[in-house]
Amino acid sequence: MSLRIRCHLPRPAFTLDVDLDVPGDGVTAIFGRSGSGKTTLLRYVAGLERDTGGQLLIHGQTWQDERHWLPTHRRPLGYVFQDARLFAHLDVADNLAYGQRRSAAGERRLSLPQIIDLLGIAPLLRRRVDQLSGGERQRVAIARALATSPRLLLMDEPLASLDHARKQEIMPYLERLRDDLALPMLYVSHSPDEVARLADQIVVLDNGRVLASGPLTAVLASVDLPLRLGEDAGVVFAGQVLERDSHWHLARIGFAGGTLWVRDSGIPVGAGVRLRILARDVSISRQPDHESSIINILPATITAQGREEHPALALLQLRVGETPLLARLTRASAHRLALEVGDQVWVQIKAVALVA
Repeated sequence: MSLRIRCHLPRPAFTLDVDLDVPGDGVTAIFGRSGSGKTTLLRYVAGLERDTGGQLLIHGQTWQDERHWLPTHRRPLGYVFQDARLFAHLDVADNLAYGQRRSAAGERRLSLPQIIDLLGIAPLLRRRVDQLSGGERQRVAIARALATSPRLLLMDEPLASLDHARKQEIMPYLERLRDDLALPMLYVSHSPDEVARLADQIVVLDNGRVLASGPLTAVLASVDLPLRLGEDAGVVFAGQVLERDSHWHLARIGFAGGTLWVRDSGIPVGAGVRLRILARDVSISRQPDHESSIINILPATITAQGREEHPALALLQLRVGETPLLARLTRASAHRLALEVGDQVWVQIKAVALVA
C-alpha cells in the first residue's frame, strides 16, 4: 500500500506543487530548508489546508479529491507538533485518555500499555504537564498521538524545540517506534542527524517543489543532485554487528557489499545499525594498498560521475556489492587514474560513522 499525494497550493512566498507516491510503511522524511513547504505539505495531508483539485489517497481510502473531502477529525491520523500542545489542566494519564477517546474501542490497534512501554513514560503518568521536562513533554505528545490508533503519524519537527541533550534522549524512542510499529510516518525535519538516523525514504522540497524522492540511500547516492545532509555529501545504509574485537576496541559490521571495521560503541553482536560514509572520506586506487593505515579497503565499480560546485573537484558514484557509495576527488586525480564509468577499482574508506 502507498500514500498518493497531489496538491497545488498557492502561497504568498511560494506555491506548494507536489505529486508524490510515498510507501505506506516506514519513516518518510520531508526534508528541506526553512520555508520550503514542509509544514504546508503536512497540513495538507492532515486536512488543515485544502486544494479543491488535489488528490489524497491513504491506503486506498480517499481523503480528498475533486468530489470528496474528509474533514480532519475523521482522518485516522496522529499529529505531533514542534511544541507538545498538551492539556496543562490534565495529568499525563488523562492526556493519553483524551487521545484514546478519539478512536472507537473496536478500531484501536494500539493499547495504552503498549504505547506507555514503547515511550518509557510509566513513571510520568500522574505528573502534571508543568512537572515535565521538554523531552518528557514530547514523548507524552507522541504517546497521545499514538493513543488515537492512527493509520498515519505526522510529525512536524518534533525535536526542534529541544536542546542537543534532550534530542539524544528522545531519539532512541523514535527509533523504537520506527522498528516496532507497522505505522507509516511522515517526519518533517531540516536536521541532517534526525534524517540519517530515522528515515527509510526521503522527500526533498525546495520552494514548494519536489527536488528528489525515494529510498534514503538511493537519493543520497545520486550524483545528479547530490544532497548534503549537513556539511557534506554522503550515504547512509543499514548493517549488522558481526563481531566485536575487545583488544582493539573495534566492531565488524556486515552490509550488502562486504564488511567494515568501526569503533566499538558497545552495540551487541547481531544488532542492526546504520552507517554513514561521507564522500570526502572515500579515496580510490587501482590496486589494493594493504600497507596503508586505512583498514577498510573494498572492491567497487564506478557507476556514475558528476561535477562538484568547485571546478577542481569531481564526485563519483560507486557500488560495493549492492550498496552505493560516493567519493570526492580532484578532477586531476580522476584524469591521472583514467577513471571511467564501469571501471573496477578499490575504495579506501577513511571514516565510518554509526548513526543508529
